[in-house]
Amino acid sequence: MSKNLFFLGLILAASGLVSPPLALLGGLVYGLALAHPFHVESQRLAKFLLQASVVALGFGMNLHEVLQAGRSGFLYTALSITVAMLLGLGIGHLIQVAKKSAFLISAGTAICGGSAIAAIGPIANANEAEMAVSLGAIFILNSVALFLFPLMGHLFHMTQAQFGLWSALAIQDTSSVVGAAAKYGPTALTIGTTIKLARALWIVPLSVVTAVALRSKARIQWPWFILFFGLAALLNTLLPAFNSAFGALNHLGKIGLTVTLFLIGTGLNRKTLERVGFRPLIQGLALWIIVAASTLALILFNWIHI
Repeated sequence: MSKNLFFLGLILAASGLVSPPLALLGGLVYGLALAHPFHVESQRLAKFLLQASVVALGFGMNLHEVLQAGRSGFLYTALSITVAMLLGLGIGHLIQVAKKSAFLISAGTAICGGSAIAAIGPIANANEAEMAVSLGAIFILNSVALFLFPLMGHLFHMTQAQFGLWSALAIQDTSSVVGAAAKYGPTALTIGTTIKLARALWIVPLSVVTAVALRSKARIQWPWFILFFGLAALLNTLLPAFNSAFGALNHLGKIGLTVTLFLIGTGLNRKTLERVGFRPLIQGLALWIIVAASTLALILFNWIHI
């Protein structure tokens, strides 16, 4: 029964008939209600599909717009990452979250959610329980953000450029940023994806600093898919004769993202909720609210913009 429903959910997510938020919601219902028959395989597929989908989305973007958004967002990204890391560690210490979990939740919120935690966790010598707690806390908040942010954007009458910037700075995980921005509009998608990927590059320097500080010999993971995203945008800009083919790849990227969100949703189960506990979730929630509210205010008052 659970296998049949899982494959039915995959087919619906890949059909193009459901939106990314609905795919995530379907995955959440499945994960909380049924035992997942392919839990490990689903996690691996979701990671690959997310990266492949981001690259495919690059075929629908203009390189000049990508570079403009990347340049404009670099300073905002650097400042927000620094502030989020310091605030996260401070909140974690204040409410007595375990040090490694507090560090991973801070890194996940500051940079790019689960990708940052997965990259930095082994370097910080985090055990399975610490990784599960941190990933669970971040994932719960990302699920909320995917539904909440577009509603908030419309409530505050944000332009697509404003929303793209806000989602990239305030939502932790790349999949939720792309899902929320895609729901808001094409300009929001371009800006949100570009700035979020520029943000994801900070995984490397943070990994290096962590490895040096802890004298870790774990291998640093390089986010190569971001380079391929840039190459896809370059090809789309320089080769207009292939617009139809690039358009098809871009469409596949959107479908891939929808499937990714369904798979991510199926990964949240009752055991994960129990392992997260109260304190790590409070740390992540408090940090997320501060980051989201402060960046929203700065954007609405036009103190930061694209």
